[in-house]
Amino acid sequence: MRASPVSPAIATMRPPAAIRRVLVDDAASTVRGIGLAALAYLIWTLGDTSAKWALPVAGVGLAMFWRGMFGAATVAAVAMTRPRGWRTMIPVRWGMVLLRSGLAGFVSCTWYMAWQTMALADTYAVGFTAPLLMTVLSVPMLGEKIRWRRALSTVLGFAGVLVMLRPGGAMWTPAVLLLLVGIVAMAVTRIMTRQLSTTETPECQAVWLMGGHVVAGLVMLAWFPPAGALTAGIWVALLFLGVSSGLAHCVFTTAYGLAPVSALAPYEYTALVWGGMTGFLVFGEVPAWSTLGGAGIVAAAGLYNLHRERVLAARDRAHTAG
Repeated sequence: MRASPVSPAIATMRPPAAIRRVLVDDAASTVRGIGLAALAYLIWTLGDTSAKWALPVAGVGLAMFWRGMFGAATVAAVAMTRPRGWRTMIPVRWGMVLLRSGLAGFVSCTWYMAWQTMALADTYAVGFTAPLLMTVLSVPMLGEKIRWRRALSTVLGFAGVLVMLRPGGAMWTPAVLLLLVGIVAMAVTRIMTRQLSTTETPECQAVWLMGGHVVAGLVMLAWFPPAGALTAGIWVALLFLGVSSGLAHCVFTTAYGLAPVSALAPYEYTALVWGGMTGFLVFGEVPAWSTLGGAGIVAAAGLYNLHRERVLAARDRAHTAG
């Protein structure tokens, strides 16, 4: 297994080696991680659908706030079933945990604002850039090198984004530009999730991320207040959003502790399938041909990058064994 060098900035946040867990990269753990990641994306998509349904009335601020409150309560309930109880939620690396939580709150705000004018499938298609961005960000964050094949496929992947957005087309709006900024931050949090798995429990990462949503929701209330009184249906949607989000983040962080980023990243693409289905069934949304075509280019580029990662990893293992 290849060991990626870590940048000095990340190294300074490391706790004593005695309390660090070793991240494994074996077949059995990777299969478990893939299954959990796929499940997390399905749960997230169902929660996203309920969020988009509630947003016109609840507004971005309240949706974020109650997602965080209900989600944190769900994670806390899960934590209390563990042998160490509430202690599983106490961070070791406070600074890095809070930074990830703040970034995650910002990411959700960008998605919620985008859903006010964009279809679920369209936002997920744009979100396909996350695995490509993780390839680029692995250079400064993990000290990895991008070889020419991966560099070329990454450039082609971003060309797929242009196909989706069609400069001058209907999707080229301030909302999608803000969403792209959020996706950059999302890619950073994905890498941080794997890094934090050496010291933090899934419950710790999830509960503080939900706390970040509470803070972000309170801030956003000033700009995006509710449009009216919350009905029983809206409260049910917000409750489902929070519970599903808390559970999904527990499952997701567990997956990233079991399997490397390169093995899990392709399953980001399953969100387009679930988002396309729920968007059509609930909102009657039909993705444009340019969205599907561009998403296909981005997905192909991302999958090729991950294929090269696995080829190189297998070569390194063979060299070490030899």
